[in-house]
Amino acid sequence: MKNIILSCAWALFSLCSVKAATADKPNLIFIFADDWGYGDIGAHGSTFCKTPNLDQMIKEGTDFQNFSVVNPVCSPSRVAIMTGHYPARHSVHRHFATLEHHKKTKMPDWLDPNAVMLPRLLQKGGYKTAHYGKWHLTNHDITDAPLPDQYGYDDYKAFNLPGPNAPADSPIPNALKFIEENKDRPFFINLWIHETHTPHYPKPEFEALYPDLSQQQKVYAAVVSEGDAGVGKILKKLQELKLDRNTLVIFSSDNGPEGTSSKKETPDASTGPGKGSFYSVGETAGLRGKKRSLNAGGVRVPFIAWWPGTVPAGKIDKTTTFAGTDILPTFCSLASVALPDDYQADGVDITAALKGDSFERSQPIYWDWRAASGKPDFWASSGIAEGKWKLLHNPKRKRTELYDMTVDFKEREDLSKQNPELVEKLLAKVKAWQKTLPKAPPANCISKHRK
Repeated sequence: MKNIILSCAWALFSLCSVKAATADKPNLIFIFADDWGYGDIGAHGSTFCKTPNLDQMIKEGTDFQNFSVVNPVCSPSRVAIMTGHYPARHSVHRHFATLEHHKKTKMPDWLDPNAVMLPRLLQKGGYKTAHYGKWHLTNHDITDAPLPDQYGYDDYKAFNLPGPNAPADSPIPNALKFIEENKDRPFFINLWIHETHTPHYPKPEFEALYPDLSQQQKVYAAVVSEGDAGVGKILKKLQELKLDRNTLVIFSSDNGPEGTSSKKETPDASTGPGKGSFYSVGETAGLRGKKRSLNAGGVRVPFIAWWPGTVPAGKIDKTTTFAGTDILPTFCSLASVALPDDYQADGVDITAALKGDSFERSQPIYWDWRAASGKPDFWASSGIAEGKWKLLHNPKRKRTELYDMTVDFKEREDLSKQNPELVEKLLAKVKAWQKTLPKAPPANCISKHRK
């Protein structure tokens, strides 16, 4: 009898210990949209798109309006999320494409799977991990590239990866299923949705929401509405399972909106047949620049945090400056997962800001963009944000601009001539940082098929 009582007590203690450990490890869902502009949300002033679920997410969470990705295109922006490093530290300077493209741009053919990775850290910390949607940390025709499970994922279904690709519109059902299956343990989902990247696949039920729009705007608005509906399904599932008060959900985007092509019938088959960039009429809410620009419209993107009871509801935060490199240290902090002793994140832990407490950034944010062009707003090749200042620079064009982000949200007024000493100080920091970057990609990330 005594042994039975002791066994029952031990079982009860073990169950309580598991539940306590789970409560200390919130579920983490990072929804990363693709080319979704800052102004493509109703609450941000969209002139033609309806986003009732994201608008509700903002009402129930915090709308951080000074978040930036650290590169204005997809692959490098995503590398920062995965590694907590500036993508240039891994020689990822542009999007993953062909072997010829990688060789020309001095890039690897895939992200180094041996690097410190957010999913692997969480996996080792007791989380079930999954990746659904876009991958693009290599490309589909790089046949010898590693698959997502080599980066720390227990489950994945993705596109833009080697081997069989999942349909671009499949990630939401997969995420819902994973949540159901892992509701009794801590989980992490990287949910990288296709919307609003080309090609566009507008569905009739979403186009029907916009009977009065032009066909160009109707296609784009339908795609936005489908992405918004997917976010709504995730939040509803968490509420149904009573997981909402132990789950942090982030909605963000990998860069600003794509430029609009003047050619209506030009197809875009990057992820299958569909409508091309003629229909890419995303908005930046007046922020200068778009995708491929280091100005605000290219790198300042939505960042909505939702965690009922923990993240303040209905708060708009325009002052907290943070970036994609901050996700890894923040998620690991929330999950009580220690960072490796020999790892140095480029980002910082923003847990205090997420919880509505005072937060002061301890280090600058840097940008390195090696495909700058001569087009207006697309000229900058490097930059730094520190305190209230943001500086953009291009030594080849002998051009530098400086903005006060507290009063010039849209980056319209260049203050570099009024602040020459500050410009020199910030430029010196950019140059010193650039000297720490590698000049060649890791040898273990080069395809055997590269010529």
